[in-house]
This record gives sequence, structure tokens and C-alpha cells, in this order.
Amino acid sequence: GGKGVFAKEVQLAILDGRADLAVHSAKDLTAVTVDGLSLASVPERGDPRDALVGARLEDLPEGAIVGTGSARRRVQLAAMRPDLDIRGIRGNIATRLSLLDSMDAVVVAHAALERLELVDRAAQVFDVDEMVPQVAQGALAIECRADDSATAEILAAVEHAPSRLRVDAERAFLARLGGSCDLPAGAHAEFTAEGTVRLLGTLAPDAAGPVVRRSVESAAVPSRLVAAAENLADDLLAATRDASGPTREAAGR
Repeated sequence: GGKGVFAKEVQLAILDGRADLAVHSAKDLTAVTVDGLSLASVPERGDPRDALVGARLEDLPEGAIVGTGSARRRVQLAAMRPDLDIRGIRGNIATRLSLLDSMDAVVVAHAALERLELVDRAAQVFDVDEMVPQVAQGALAIECRADDSATAEILAAVEHAPSRLRVDAERAFLARLGGSCDLPAGAHAEFTAEGTVRLLGTLAPDAAGPVVRRSVESAAVPSRLVAAAENLADDLLAATRDASGPTREAAGR
């Protein structure tokens, strides 16, 4: 997709010395870091949830036109409201919001609305259990050259360890699925009251569904959490191979 091409262009600028670092929306990166680069810092994460602009889901009439550029959002929207006319859209937030002249609603990242001070445009913010977010949504990722220790040391000042732990777990989940940010897949890691991490994942065999969900809980230890994320991905891959008929959702293990 276009966002992946843009990320690659920026990464090339770092590798050939035209730039020292790049700040990305973490959700736009592939799950495996490019050779020669380091994901040096993950600052404190913003809101990972998706927002519906234009109208609340329950208020949309039958057959309403809803725009989204994401297979993940499309398949989860269709599971909640099979009657909707879901259409693909592209462009930045301003472009997507302008499409409300010809659509009933659009789905965007709530963090994008926050950063542009447009949160009042959100008619509904989906709970993560309603619409599982894109891997690393709401987070920023700062890359530099892997051999640039001076820049990495500077970037360490804005590293937020809890956000890094969550983002790394979600990226490990996506890497196990194949690494593309365009898959009809999502994941969300969050700390529990007990200090463990709950990882919720969703996957569909294709953009038509059905949707399968699973969740796991792990100690907040990087190696154990990554292993749990990979096991969750394997579980979902097996479940989607077996899924058939109407939308199937399974929570917990």
C-alpha cells in the first residue's frame, strides 16, 4: 500500500545518510525491522482504538456507505453490520474526512484525530474488544541506523518501556503471521491489574471473513510475552484454516 511505500522511502534516506532518524506511525511498519536499521525508540503510546466519524454504528441506516482503507477494519465492521456498504479509501486524515460529503461515515485511528486536535469529530470510539486495533496503532516508532550509537543514545531519552513492551509483543504477533501491515489482522496488548499482559488477537482468512479472535495472558517479561504472541498467532492461523460458515469469534483460551 501507499503507506508502506512511503515508509520505505524514508528508511532509504536513513540508510544512505540523507537522514539520521525517521519518526513513523508504528502501525505502518512491517513487523520485521529492515536490515541496517534499528527501532531505537518507542515513545509513550497514544490511544490505540479506532474511531467512527460521521455517525455512531448503531445510528447508520441499512446499506449506509462507510469508508476504510483497512482490510482489518473492513472485516470487523462487516461482522458487526453485514448490511453496510463498505468502500475502500486512501489518503491522509484530511482527505478521508472530506469523503464524508459522499459517505455516511469513515473509520480512522483515534490517535490521528487526537494529534490533529480533531477528537470532537469522532461520533464513536470502538472498544478494543469491539474492533481489535491494528498492531502498534497509536504508537510512534523512531528508527535510526543500526550502527549509529550516538543517535540511538539520544533517542533513548524518549523511550517508554511499557509502550515498547506492548508494541514489541504486537509486532511479534504480526511477524509470525507474515509481517505485513495490510493483513486482515489486529492485536492489542494491555497491562492487567495484576501486572501481567493480556494480548488480544484477531485474524480472518481474507477480507471477506470470517473473523476469529483469541486472547492470551503472559508475564510482563519480553521473552515470555513474545513467545505468547507467537503462540497466539499460530493458534489463529490454525483456527482460520478451519473456520467456515458464519462469523466465528472465540475469546480466551
